[in-house]
Amino acid sequence: MCIAYNPVRGRWYGREVTLEQLDDDKKMRLRYAGTCRSCGEALDAGAQAVYSRTAKSICCLTCAGEPAEIASSTAGGSARREYERRKATRERRIRERFPRIGGRILALFDDPQSTTAWKTGAVGEEHLGTVLAQLPDTFRVLHDRRIPRTRANIDHIVIGPAGVWVVDAKRYVNKRPSLRVDGGIFRPRVETLRIGGRDGTKLVDGVSHQVNLVSRVLGDTVPVFGALCFVNADWPLIGGSFVVDDVQVLWPKMLLRRLAGQEDTTVDVDGVHAALVAHFPPA
Repeated sequence: MCIAYNPVRGRWYGREVTLEQLDDDKKMRLRYAGTCRSCGEALDAGAQAVYSRTAKSICCLTCAGEPAEIASSTAGGSARREYERRKATRERRIRERFPRIGGRILALFDDPQSTTAWKTGAVGEEHLGTVLAQLPDTFRVLHDRRIPRTRANIDHIVIGPAGVWVVDAKRYVNKRPSLRVDGGIFRPRVETLRIGGRDGTKLVDGVSHQVNLVSRVLGDTVPVFGALCFVNADWPLIGGSFVVDDVQVLWPKMLLRRLAGQEDTTVDVDGVHAALVAHFPPA
């Protein structure tokens, strides 16, 4: 009997295995979604699991007694790679089309906005990553984690004694985020995010979606919070931070103070960290 404890669900699981099956088990990253044969937990495509060739079934790392592999992932890594890829592709195409003057064209004309946006995003995530590194040792931080079955990613996931924070880093240089409230007594109250006067509420919706994804993995026992962290924005000297649809909107140092200032609870930081590593692989 192989017995394992799931720290997230707070339950023990066991299964009958033979020596031949143990030798036949292989730790791998799933190409397709599946279900753990022991605890019945759903595993997304891209999650790590143990596959048995004999039983032709999968088992989550917790039930298999395997440590979750934390593949290296750095803040802004996927955005930086996408920027370098686009930049190199544009340079190659121009040099192939204009062999004699390709270098001069590249020197005179900047990369298009669709390319530089990836660099801007990478810089913001990298900066926030250095700030989050200042958190106490009681915290665990995951950077640049991929959402299974999509090309999207979660910039930062912070696991602390008081819960989990899903943080999306945005870099809007010298632009001021603000809260706009419409409606009231006779109309429904509607809160929107404005960035330099323009509507940025879709960013709030994106964080809310990521919070829901993380909550599904952890269940109702672990509180999950969402935050939009603006880097290099035009924040006022007094005040500035606010909340839109339960999503905190703030800057890096304020986020650091909010995280460190939360009251301690009974969250199993290491157990939650392992569960999130298994479900959200590096981007």
